[in-house]
Amino acid sequence: MGRKAKQRRQSHGSAWHWKQTDCWYFTKPGTKKRVALFDEQGERIRGKENKVAAEVALAREKLSWTDDSGEPAGGRGPWIVARVCSEYLQYCERGLANGTISRSHRDNTTAWLNDLCSFCGALSVSELKKGHVQTWIDKHESWRSPATRGGVISVVKAAFNRAEELFGVPSPLKGLKKPKTEPRLASFTPEEEKTLYENLEPCFQNFLFAAIHTGLRPFSELAKLTADDVEETPRGMMWRVYASKTKKTRKIPVRPEIAELTRQLMKTAPKGSANPIFRNTKGKHWQRMTGVVRFIGLKKKLSWDQDPRKGSFSCYTCRHTYVHRMLSGYWTNGVGCSIETLAELIGDTPKVAFEHYGREWGQHYQDPLWNAIGEGGTKQRGVDRQQSTPAADKALAKRKPQTKRKAAVSSRKSPQRQRT
Repeated sequence: MGRKAKQRRQSHGSAWHWKQTDCWYFTKPGTKKRVALFDEQGERIRGKENKVAAEVALAREKLSWTDDSGEPAGGRGPWIVARVCSEYLQYCERGLANGTISRSHRDNTTAWLNDLCSFCGALSVSELKKGHVQTWIDKHESWRSPATRGGVISVVKAAFNRAEELFGVPSPLKGLKKPKTEPRLASFTPEEEKTLYENLEPCFQNFLFAAIHTGLRPFSELAKLTADDVEETPRGMMWRVYASKTKKTRKIPVRPEIAELTRQLMKTAPKGSANPIFRNTKGKHWQRMTGVVRFIGLKKKLSWDQDPRKGSFSCYTCRHTYVHRMLSGYWTNGVGCSIETLAELIGDTPKVAFEHYGREWGQHYQDPLWNAIGEGGTKQRGVDRQQSTPAADKALAKRKPQTKRKAAVSSRKSPQRQRT
């Protein structure tokens, strides 16, 4: 009986560890030559525990391979990471053309998925592990914010979920969790707001002033507002705002100072002109990149970038400032609004509004909580707490006879208890 042939532990094209040299190698399909794997610094990958690093290095190598037809490895062959990303990017391009996906989402998705492909794009979907994605994210030191990391993970999971839904490719990233959401508590003080205006040119000053006093998303909502979205009512001005993030339109009232500023700017951007109300120095709507660059320059000018708290300020801090002022009753004599009202004003769900802004509410804005249980001080909403109301008097009148009857019954029963 012939000797049973020894089976390979791994097929050609896989990363394998050689104990003799303590290094990782691969053997290209169709050849018998072993090739060492190197990290991004050009050093050999050593140690049996560095399997993930070896697989990622092999994925980079596979990007340069060609199949028998001469097509790149990312072609219409087996499902690899690069193909999944390519399918999702095409979906985003179609969504942008149809108006169902915002340009900022398309741009962020393109940058993140292309970066992922350069890291491990040639890995087959079955070979991809959650550890690969986590290692890739950890390599980016600029992705420190939990919100940024959560956004990256959401996009990557969406790409693989779409491949599973449409093409039946099982997603290997199920269970990959996003970082815990942190409350958004960075906001401008009145003194810091004043400093902003004193160091800005009028166009950017008007833009940030409106952002602070309306809470709109600076570039996806406020920058796109036109005179056609403005409505005058007997009670004041209202804006019709479309949120590309939630695909919903809401109508919000604006404060008198914002209404006055809007009327002035509408003189040069009347209805039907399609010109944005809040324009940059060139008469165009504010772009995200332009606003970010200007605000970074402002922080350097004011030396805010050297401060741990002020260094985190951005154009989006205007939205956070509006939220915190609404919760603390900044414009309403200390009477804060509810989470439900806030969510309607800023275009979020109550759940998201609470997670982002209300989690620390009890610590920073306790007055509304005390007001809710009737212990907010001598006056609430301009009415004396001790002052009675007709409804309260009526309710008390109904309760008093019942209390007296109970007292009478109790007094009649007490002698019997004494006699027994």
